[in-house]
Amino acid sequence: MVGGMPFCPSCGKRATAEAAGPACPRCGTSAREGARYCPACGLDLVAAPRVSHPSAVAAKKAPPSPYVLDLLDETGKAVGRYPIAQGETHIGREGADLQFSEDVFMSPLHVKLTVREGQIWARDLGSRNGTWLFITEPHRLVDGDRILVGSQLLLYRRLGYPGPHPPERDATRRMGSLVPSADIACVTQIRSDGSERDMVHLSPGRNVRIGREQGDWVFPYDPSMSGYHAEIQSEDADFVMVDAGSRNGVALAIRGDVELRVGSRFLVGDKMLRIGKA
Repeated sequence: MVGGMPFCPSCGKRATAEAAGPACPRCGTSAREGARYCPACGLDLVAAPRVSHPSAVAAKKAPPSPYVLDLLDETGKAVGRYPIAQGETHIGREGADLQFSEDVFMSPLHVKLTVREGQIWARDLGSRNGTWLFITEPHRLVDGDRILVGSQLLLYRRLGYPGPHPPERDATRRMGSLVPSADIACVTQIRSDGSERDMVHLSPGRNVRIGREQGDWVFPYDPSMSGYHAEIQSEDADFVMVDAGSRNGVALAIRGDVELRVGSRFLVGDKMLRIGKA
């Protein structure tokens, strides 16, 4: 029927209601049953990825979880609060359950939060800039760890122990520094274009302090770094990253599924988020 009339006033044909099809995963508009493209945004509904739109999430009426997500400003004050449902919640710039469309540092689908059996987990979805979890206790570094100190992105690599040098053919000894001992790891500063800049080598028994004004590795041009910000401490053949009570903290790029707790802070794009209790 059209306007309550059984016949179309223009062509005289019987008016019938069109069956409602699936909702568009991009904009949430209901398409006609069997339609290939969304009538509102033009998205190819056949090839579209299966992502949840905020309106679709609300429609599911998933049971609430014991967690909420706080959006923090530069002072650490909560300026927004978002409930987290049981199951999966995607955060991103486009097509996500929690969407920050103005954040140019955030990937369309950036990170996934999963609530199951009273626990909450985060997994980065292959985003361009990574998801950064701020440490609250010393972290034992693992090969490939990416570290955020102030606004400096650092990469930790294991080098392994060098083998013994074979003796020279004529028995002449080599000159060289005997201290410190052999380097078994290094930390490299990474520019925004992915290139490497400065590097610090690590050896057993050597601690490296990092800061804006004091330390073994100083970044006087980084206003987001504290005067004495962090320290890499040697523990036998391993190295541990320690936050030295800095104002802005030390964060590590998450790899795989990482468990979060109430109070956990993490950076997604340029948004600082914190897990809270509902």
